[in-house]
Amino acid sequence: MKPAPFSYVRPTTLDEALTVLGADPHAKVLAGGQSLVPLLSMRLAAPSTLVDINGLTELAYVRTDEDGVRIGALARHADVESDVAAWRVQPLLRHALKLVAHPTIRNRGTTLGSVVHADAAAEMPAVTALLGAKVLVASTQGRRTIDAADLFVGPLECTVHPGELALELQVPALGPRSGVAIDEIARRHGDYALCGVAAVVSVGATGAIETVRASYLSVSLTPLVVDLSEAFVDGSASDANLDAAAEIATSAVDPETDIHGTADYRRHLAGVLTRRVVRDAYARAVATDPEGAR
Repeated sequence: MKPAPFSYVRPTTLDEALTVLGADPHAKVLAGGQSLVPLLSMRLAAPSTLVDINGLTELAYVRTDEDGVRIGALARHADVESDVAAWRVQPLLRHALKLVAHPTIRNRGTTLGSVVHADAAAEMPAVTALLGAKVLVASTQGRRTIDAADLFVGPLECTVHPGELALELQVPALGPRSGVAIDEIARRHGDYALCGVAAVVSVGATGAIETVRASYLSVSLTPLVVDLSEAFVDGSASDANLDAAAEIATSAVDPETDIHGTADYRRHLAGVLTRRVVRDAYARAVATDPEGAR
């Protein structure tokens, strides 16, 4: 199929982009286009104006300091994945991005674009929710920051308003004595996952587990974050505790049956992956060389 007719604008300044977006509540932003273009072709999206921001090269950045990583609207997945400083400060970004589609997609798709596309089957919204990241947005009325907890409101729906442009993803640094991991099951490499799980495990000075949080993709209408800490009250990553965490997870998820898998199968995967990912995150949290191992 071909897209429905639309006007095309390629602004050369941020002010111009915001003016166009502010004048047309049915405009859509084109950054990497790896999510939007298929929707246009299938006529699942029919914007009146397409605002191509690829001329705003000042938004193509990955900036890192001790507080975290800031990712501009035009930073490609591949840029974030290969950024050594970002890897050291928040390693879950690279772990997750390696699972996103294929290298060709990652060379073009944008990390922030994936987040605000708000697909609960995608990796980056789940990572954003788990890490408590924030999104900086701008409009002709000014700027505001949206917390991850307030960002996702429904399938392919987030709280970036018409007339606003998502400028930056702000991802906090990984805390001390913490480890992260992510894994997923897909029918084929690069496909959307049947189920995916990411986890952050924090330990005390003696190596005892203090907190465990996990996020789930493809098993709910929006990215789902679950606190699993109650399963580890004795501080150990024993098989019994991992089983208890898996029980919490399978009770929390709410998958649907589709042509790729039944709800029961996806729920089963949530339990299996919870055990695996929490174990791996714990191992990284207690590693002798946390920076190199996590």
